[in-house]
Amino acid sequence: MTVIVLDKPVDRTAAWRVEMRLKGLLHLALDGNAVAYASFLEVFSGYLRGMLRRRLRSYEDDIEDVLQEVLIALHNGLHTYRNQVSVTAWAAAIVRHKVADFLRAQAHREALHDPIDDEMELFATSETESLDARRDIDRLLEQLPERQRAPIEYVRLHGMSVSETARLTGLSESAIKVGVHRGIKALSRLIRG
Repeated sequence: MTVIVLDKPVDRTAAWRVEMRLKGLLHLALDGNAVAYASFLEVFSGYLRGMLRRRLRSYEDDIEDVLQEVLIALHNGLHTYRNQVSVTAWAAAIVRHKVADFLRAQAHREALHDPIDDEMELFATSETESLDARRDIDRLLEQLPERQRAPIEYVRLHGMSVSETARLTGLSESAIKVGVHRGIKALSRLIRG
Protein backbone atom coordinates (compact mmCIF):
# COMPACT_ATOMS: atom_id res chain seq x y z
CA MET A 1 0.00 0.00 0.00
CA THR A 2 1.31 3.43 -0.88
CA VAL A 3 1.40 5.99 1.91
CA ILE A 4 0.78 9.51 0.72
CA VAL A 5 2.68 12.26 2.48
CA LEU A 6 1.77 15.77 1.39
CA ASP A 7 4.90 17.72 2.40
CA LYS A 8 5.04 19.80 -0.77
CA PRO A 9 2.46 21.42 -3.01
CA VAL A 10 0.35 18.87 -4.86
CA ASP A 11 -1.81 19.46 -7.90
CA ARG A 12 -5.58 19.57 -7.44
CA THR A 13 -6.13 16.26 -9.23
CA ALA A 14 -3.81 14.40 -6.85
CA ALA A 15 -5.43 16.07 -3.83
CA TRP A 16 -8.88 15.12 -5.16
CA ARG A 17 -7.73 11.48 -5.66
CA VAL A 18 -6.45 11.38 -2.07
CA GLU A 19 -9.73 12.82 -0.81
CA MET A 20 -11.82 10.31 -2.78
CA ARG A 21 -9.68 7.38 -1.61
CA LEU A 22 -9.89 8.49 2.02
CA LYS A 23 -13.63 9.13 1.75
CA GLY A 24 -14.22 5.69 0.21
CA LEU A 25 -12.20 3.94 2.89
CA LEU A 26 -13.89 5.93 5.65
CA HIS A 27 -17.37 5.06 4.37
CA LEU A 28 -16.47 1.36 4.29
CA ALA A 29 -14.98 1.67 7.78
CA LEU A 30 -18.11 3.39 9.11
CA ASP A 31 -20.10 0.45 7.72
CA GLY A 32 -18.01 -1.87 9.92
CA ASN A 33 -15.24 -2.95 7.53
CA ALA A 34 -12.18 -3.38 9.79
CA VAL A 35 -9.77 -3.89 6.88
CA ALA A 36 -10.94 -0.64 5.28
CA TYR A 37 -10.51 1.14 8.62
CA ALA A 38 -6.94 -0.15 8.95
CA SER A 39 -6.22 1.01 5.38
CA PHE A 40 -7.85 4.37 6.10
CA LEU A 41 -5.63 4.85 9.18
CA GLU A 42 -2.50 3.83 7.31
CA VAL A 43 -3.10 6.16 4.36
CA PHE A 44 -4.39 8.96 6.54
CA SER A 45 -1.42 8.69 8.94
CA GLY A 46 0.91 9.54 6.06
CA TYR A 47 -1.23 12.52 5.11
CA LEU A 48 -1.47 13.72 8.71
CA ARG A 49 2.25 13.25 9.33
CA GLY A 50 2.96 15.62 6.44
CA MET A 51 0.45 18.12 7.81
CA LEU A 52 2.06 17.94 11.27
CA ARG A 53 5.59 18.28 9.87
CA ARG A 54 4.61 21.59 8.31
CA ARG A 55 3.04 22.86 11.54
CA LEU A 56 5.61 21.52 14.01
CA ARG A 57 8.94 22.02 12.24
CA SER A 58 10.67 22.96 15.49
CA TYR A 59 9.34 19.87 17.29
CA GLU A 60 10.32 17.03 14.95
CA ASP A 61 10.76 14.61 17.87
CA ASP A 62 7.18 15.19 19.02
CA ILE A 63 5.40 14.66 15.70
CA GLU A 64 4.66 10.96 16.31
CA ASP A 65 3.19 11.74 19.73
CA VAL A 66 0.96 14.46 18.30
CA LEU A 67 0.01 12.13 15.41
CA GLN A 68 -1.14 9.51 17.92
CA GLU A 69 -3.22 12.14 19.73
CA VAL A 70 -4.79 13.19 16.40
CA LEU A 71 -5.57 9.58 15.45
CA ILE A 72 -7.18 8.96 18.83
CA ALA A 73 -9.25 12.13 18.45
CA LEU A 74 -10.26 11.09 14.92
CA HIS A 75 -11.27 7.66 16.13
CA ASN A 76 -13.25 9.08 19.04
CA GLY A 77 -14.83 11.68 16.77
CA LEU A 78 -15.89 9.41 13.89
CA HIS A 79 -19.51 10.11 14.81
CA THR A 80 -18.91 13.82 14.03
CA TYR A 81 -17.94 13.19 10.40
CA ARG A 82 -20.50 14.42 7.87
CA ASN A 83 -20.45 13.24 4.27
CA GLN A 84 -20.83 16.76 2.82
CA VAL A 85 -17.51 17.81 4.43
CA SER A 86 -14.22 16.66 2.94
CA VAL A 87 -12.34 14.13 5.06
CA THR A 88 -9.18 16.25 4.90
CA ALA A 89 -11.03 19.40 6.04
CA TRP A 90 -12.64 17.47 8.90
CA ALA A 91 -9.23 16.15 9.95
CA ALA A 92 -7.58 19.57 9.55
CA ALA A 93 -9.90 20.97 12.22
CA ILE A 94 -8.91 18.18 14.61
CA VAL A 95 -5.22 18.68 13.77
CA ARG A 96 -5.53 22.43 14.50
CA HIS A 97 -6.94 21.69 17.94
CA LYS A 98 -4.35 19.03 18.80
CA VAL A 99 -1.45 21.20 17.57
CA ALA A 100 -2.76 24.10 19.67
CA ASP A 101 -3.02 21.79 22.71
CA PHE A 102 0.52 20.55 22.12
CA LEU A 103 1.97 24.05 21.68
CA ARG A 104 0.22 25.27 24.85
CA ALA A 105 1.61 22.32 26.81
CA GLN A 106 5.05 22.83 25.26
CA ALA A 107 5.06 26.52 26.22
CA HIS A 108 4.11 25.55 29.76
CA ARG A 109 6.89 22.94 29.94
CA GLU A 110 9.45 25.36 28.57
CA ALA A 111 8.42 27.96 31.14
CA LEU A 112 8.97 25.40 33.89
CA HIS A 113 12.09 23.87 32.31
CA ASP A 114 14.20 21.82 34.67
CA PRO A 115 17.73 20.92 33.47
CA ILE A 116 17.05 17.25 34.17
CA ASP A 117 14.64 17.31 31.20
CA ASP A 118 17.64 17.19 28.91
CA GLU A 119 17.89 13.50 28.09
CA MET A 120 21.68 13.50 27.96
CA GLU A 121 21.81 14.41 31.63
CA LEU A 122 20.26 11.06 32.46
CA PHE A 123 23.55 9.34 31.71
CA ALA A 124 26.76 9.82 33.68
CA THR A 125 29.81 11.20 31.90
CA SER A 126 32.46 10.38 34.50
CA GLU A 127 34.08 6.93 34.28
CA THR A 128 34.20 6.64 38.09
CA GLU A 129 30.47 7.16 38.27
CA SER A 130 29.57 4.87 35.38
CA LEU A 131 28.89 1.75 37.46
CA ASP A 132 26.72 3.65 39.92
CA ALA A 133 24.97 5.42 37.08
CA ARG A 134 24.33 2.14 35.25
CA ARG A 135 22.86 0.63 38.41
CA ASP A 136 20.62 3.69 38.85
CA ILE A 137 19.55 3.61 35.20
CA ASP A 138 18.75 -0.11 35.48
CA ARG A 139 16.56 0.57 38.53
CA LEU A 140 14.75 3.36 36.71
CA LEU A 141 14.32 1.29 33.54
CA GLU A 142 12.74 -1.52 35.58
CA GLN A 143 9.89 0.88 36.38
CA LEU A 144 9.06 1.48 32.70
CA PRO A 145 6.71 -0.65 30.61
CA GLU A 146 8.43 -3.02 28.18
CA ARG A 147 7.39 -0.91 25.13
CA GLN A 148 9.51 1.94 26.52
CA ARG A 149 12.24 0.03 28.34
CA ALA A 150 13.37 -2.19 25.45
CA PRO A 151 13.72 0.63 22.88
CA ILE A 152 15.77 2.74 25.31
CA GLU A 153 18.02 -0.18 26.23
CA TYR A 154 18.68 -1.24 22.65
CA VAL A 155 18.81 2.15 20.90
CA ARG A 156 20.24 4.44 23.58
CA LEU A 157 22.29 2.12 25.78
CA HIS A 158 23.47 -0.49 23.26
CA GLY A 159 23.66 1.84 20.25
CA MET A 160 21.52 -0.33 17.97
CA SER A 161 19.66 1.27 15.08
CA VAL A 162 15.90 1.76 15.18
CA SER A 163 15.42 -0.83 12.42
CA GLU A 164 17.60 -3.41 14.23
CA THR A 165 15.64 -2.82 17.42
CA ALA A 166 12.34 -3.16 15.57
CA ARG A 167 13.40 -6.52 14.12
CA LEU A 168 14.63 -7.73 17.51
CA THR A 169 11.56 -6.68 19.51
CA GLY A 170 8.88 -7.22 16.88
CA LEU A 171 7.69 -3.61 17.25
CA SER A 172 7.42 -1.22 14.31
CA GLU A 173 10.13 1.38 13.75
CA SER A 174 7.60 4.07 14.59
CA ALA A 175 6.77 2.29 17.87
CA ILE A 176 10.50 2.14 18.68
CA LYS A 177 10.93 5.89 18.12
CA VAL A 178 7.82 6.68 20.16
CA GLY A 179 8.95 4.24 22.88
CA VAL A 180 12.33 5.92 23.18
CA HIS A 181 10.80 9.38 23.23
CA ARG A 182 8.11 8.55 25.79
CA GLY A 183 10.52 6.45 27.84
CA ILE A 184 12.99 9.32 28.14
CA LYS A 185 10.15 11.59 29.27
CA ALA A 186 9.03 8.99 31.81
CA LEU A 187 12.59 8.60 33.11
CA SER A 188 12.80 12.37 33.55
CA ARG A 189 9.59 12.33 35.57
CA LEU A 190 10.88 9.44 37.70
CA ILE A 191 14.12 11.26 38.44
CA ARG A 192 12.32 14.48 39.36
CA GLY A 193 9.71 12.62 41.42
